[in-house]
Amino acid sequence: MTSSKARDVRRRGFLLSGGLVGAGALAAACTSNAEPEAKAPAAAAAGGANDKPGKKVTVGFAGPQADHGWLNAINEQAKKEAGRYSDVDLKITEGSNDAAQQASQIQTLINQKVDVLIILPADGKQMTPTARKAMDAGIPVINLDRVFDTAQAYRTWIGGDNYRMGLNAGNYIGKRLGGKGTVVELAGIDTLPLTQERSKGFDDALKNYPQIKKVGRAAAEFNVQTGQARMAELLQAHPKFDALWNHDDDQGVGALQAIRQAGRTDFFMVGGAGAKSAMDAIKKDDSVLKATVLYPPTMAASAVRVARLLGQSKIMSDLAEQELPSSITLFSAVVTKQNVDTYLPFAFE
Repeated sequence: MTSSKARDVRRRGFLLSGGLVGAGALAAACTSNAEPEAKAPAAAAAGGANDKPGKKVTVGFAGPQADHGWLNAINEQAKKEAGRYSDVDLKITEGSNDAAQQASQIQTLINQKVDVLIILPADGKQMTPTARKAMDAGIPVINLDRVFDTAQAYRTWIGGDNYRMGLNAGNYIGKRLGGKGTVVELAGIDTLPLTQERSKGFDDALKNYPQIKKVGRAAAEFNVQTGQARMAELLQAHPKFDALWNHDDDQGVGALQAIRQAGRTDFFMVGGAGAKSAMDAIKKDDSVLKATVLYPPTMAASAVRVARLLGQSKIMSDLAEQELPSSITLFSAVVTKQNVDTYLPFAFE
């Protein structure tokens, strides 16, 4: 959920595939862009010498209010992962979408002298000064997902790839359509850079298929009610199209309601993020929803593992470098009926 400039910087960093990453390896499951139907390899589990108990590490975790399925999954992933380690003490804040309140919560963690801070900012730009305070106090910051304005505000960034979400969705749709047809797009919140990047990736992918035309687009604001309303409007405005790219599985619940109410079965739908409801529907294969493109909340589990390594001055054993990466970008795998069983364990409610 970041700007194009920040994304370009991170692409020069360390890439890793979507899924739960190992403490020693930070390797995970992915599917090939060229073969999205192929079964993905199983996600790597934590293990090796780095998994043995070591120095006690106090990790502060500050995120926004969990008012969305994905954000709630972020909190749950962090708690679950911290519980795996006897040498990790996780101090998690209540969470707030108000920048001033979140800054106050982070300041409390700084005052408690936590060893490492994980911050998923409600607003990256507004929270940058607070994150810099932590760094200046000698507390390494792991910037989760929504990027700060400057690299001086974090030690390591871990997050998803919004551009590639749209890119992979577009390429999957293009190949499934055989390079011909019409598509519509149900976006999120248009003022957010993450939505703009998902749309840009989708549009760039469609350039590979000159005979595919995007005939409609609406913004559904990442919630069920608006998803249903905007989808109903798209269905009424476009009595025929071949595929739908929906940015978010939460709003997709509403979109599917509108589709069922309209009795439409003349197209297929690709979702986004990786909700359990979406994966269950894909596996059951009884609706227009045929795929979803991941934006893995397991990034929070990865952040806890990296925080532990930082606190214990350890490195990633599968890398040649003597320092932990400054950037880790998760891969946006395409989940279909063929590989859904691989990703279901990592789906969020």
